Amino acid sequence: MSAQRMTRGFFSVSSRARGLIQAVTFIVLALPLAGCGTGALWDKFTAKDDTFVEEPADKIYNEGLYLMNEKKDMKAANKKFEEVDRQHPYSDWARKSLLMSAYASYQGGDYDGCIGAATRYVTLHPGSPDAAYAQYLIAASHYDQIPDISRDQTRTEKAIAALEEVVRKYPNSEYATSAKAKIEGARDQLAGKEMNVGRYYAQKRDYTAAINRYKTVVTQYQTTRHVEEALFRLTEAYMAIGIVGEAQTAAAVLGHNFPDSRWYKDAYNLVKSGGLEPSENQGSWISRTFKKMGLG
Repeated sequence: MSAQRMTRGFFSVSSRARGLIQAVTFIVLALPLAGCGTGALWDKFTAKDDTFVEEPADKIYNEGLYLMNEKKDMKAANKKFEEVDRQHPYSDWARKSLLMSAYASYQGGDYDGCIGAATRYVTLHPGSPDAAYAQYLIAASHYDQIPDISRDQTRTEKAIAALEEVVRKYPNSEYATSAKAKIEGARDQLAGKEMNVGRYYAQKRDYTAAINRYKTVVTQYQTTRHVEEALFRLTEAYMAIGIVGEAQTAAAVLGHNFPDSRWYKDAYNLVKSGGLEPSENQGSWISRTFKKMGLG
């Protein structure tokens, strides 16, 4: 290539470069002189990202307590407790905040949120003095969702399992006593479900199916309030199908254990209407069940 052509090429490229530099210089100089629109754009380029400001853990934690106790705003309080864990993981404040998050969720009716936070607490801090309370919150969350006896009782069974876990793991804690009381309430619910189904079968004159339901109450839920009616319903069902010996035994056991029960009066009158008396057959499954439980 000749020197003349190289020189022409060089000056040609340099001219384009100078034009580009002039254009950029004009834009840069024009930005400060432009209106509000470009000013905002300029601010975006020069602004610093200050969206995250780390705060002391105790400050955030106490803000959460204030929102929970004074403002009764459980969702806002929960966000504060979660923020402690986010900004200060593995600290004592994070541990405390996780438990308070479970409690705030429970108080706010967010049972799934409570179960999640409390389960995480028990998993991460099994040796903590507050682990018993976290376990109790899990059980209480299930217990408070127990449905009426006309619906599926899976939630009731989960509540009993979680409550029994409290008693098993922390038998000497203050929560064990409360858990035992709730277990009885949940068992009463399951017995009520069995009675409800048994009465349904009795109305359909399917007495064998009804007897099986009442039998479940007598053998598995003997300490519930439904056992008195179950013994009367057994008297009624056995009389209906002509197995009078079992009817007499059911009435006799009812009278022996619950002499003042209105259900015994009904059972006694029913047996008498058939020309019989309540009489316990020691070989009956009803009699054996009550003796096994220390009753009868």
